Amino acid sequence: MLADDLRGRAPATTDWFTLDAAKVKAFADATEDWQFIHLDEDRAAAETPFGGAIAHGFLTLSMLSAMSYQVVTDLPGVTSSVNYGFDRIRFVSPVRVGSRVRGVFTVASVDEREGALDVHWDVEVQIEGQGRPALAANWITRFFLAEDAAAQRP
Repeated sequence: MLADDLRGRAPATTDWFTLDAAKVKAFADATEDWQFIHLDEDRAAAETPFGGAIAHGFLTLSMLSAMSYQVVTDLPGVTSSVNYGFDRIRFVSPVRVGSRVRGVFTVASVDEREGALDVHWDVEVQIEGQGRPALAANWITRFFLAEDAAAQRP
């Protein structure tokens, strides 16, 4: 059964993703958050405790979608999935522009519902070369099941 398979999964680590200046600028433009701490390396180095420009926390958070595609592949009986929400998000450490990040996904629990599974993930986004993560979250994704997969539920 898919729910039991998900519960028994080992933690999965994604590839590295670079949060370069172009990606940070594109995110700033999409969200209209042009604060200098994200876009002006020199000013951010001079006026903040970060030592330079940092990626938006929400950009780092939004990378969970791309990361999840590496973690959740070919689930039998799943027709689609959606972001259901978060129980907890903590932005632990800033991500300097140009840094690489990756996700570590652990299934915390699976709630079975009519025609769907709600998967609770403990997620940590690591920053290459640093001991503290960029963020830690409990993320819930809802997997919609094909009718035949839903019918197999007890």
